[in-house]
Amino acid sequence: MSAPVSLPPLRNVIKRFRLGARRSLGQHFLLDLNLCARIARAAGDIFGSTVIEVGPGPGGLTRALLDAGAAKVVALERDERCVAALAELAAAYPRRLEIVEGDALETDLAGLARPPRRIVANLPYNIATPLLIGWLRHIGDFERLTLMFQKEVAARLAARPGTGEYGRLSVITQWLCEVRREFNVGGRAFTPPPKVASTVVTLNPRPKPLAPAAWDALETVTAAAFGQRRKMLRSSLKPLCLEPRELGIDPTKRAGELTVEEFCALARRHKQGLSSRSL
Repeated sequence: MSAPVSLPPLRNVIKRFRLGARRSLGQHFLLDLNLCARIARAAGDIFGSTVIEVGPGPGGLTRALLDAGAAKVVALERDERCVAALAELAAAYPRRLEIVEGDALETDLAGLARPPRRIVANLPYNIATPLLIGWLRHIGDFERLTLMFQKEVAARLAARPGTGEYGRLSVITQWLCEVRREFNVGGRAFTPPPKVASTVVTLNPRPKPLAPAAWDALETVTAAAFGQRRKMLRSSLKPLCLEPRELGIDPTKRAGELTVEEFCALARRHKQGLSSRSL
């Protein structure tokens, strides 16, 4: 771990660079440096790794990642005001902090740094799920993701079959990653405080997916099943011409009762059906 660098308090940085949080960017700044350090610890041993941070704001978590020994932090920031504030931080950590101005929804994160690379971020609530889906599509590019979500979203990521939170996001995420909820963060830890609580989640990519399946087929099957989650599978999957019983799956079950592996089996059968119909 690197020796901490003496830096001004984050509130002073916010005042000096006039970093009033912008609702349009979903900004809620985390100023508690102890919490920032806890998130950095949740990211695991980052010594020697490149960490990509999305939406660093005034740089509280950025400081913690650098102090924890990251070989390099690549900070992707959309707000030009925060970019200016981070430039001052970069001067305090020569050659270890790279600032990239850009929109995370439009940026190929793997293209920002060489492996091994990790993502650590306090995600804006309004774009957290689309960002995650995009990263999951290329999950092999990353060693680990340590992300802060709205508490309800985090619950969906880790939800098990048979629970109310279990849904499409649960299936896709758990198909590709081991999910661990680290700790909750109350709204008062942020400036301005959001009306919801947050949860830090670690996603460890699996060496290979939990079961064989094609992304598009799995997405189609889960959309059909959970789109009518109160209906039995024999009804919700009928438009896809899928017969769950042929795969040993009870057709009277509902989407929320199926395991990830069962959804993968349905996705494989769906893909086979598409291929046979195209001949």
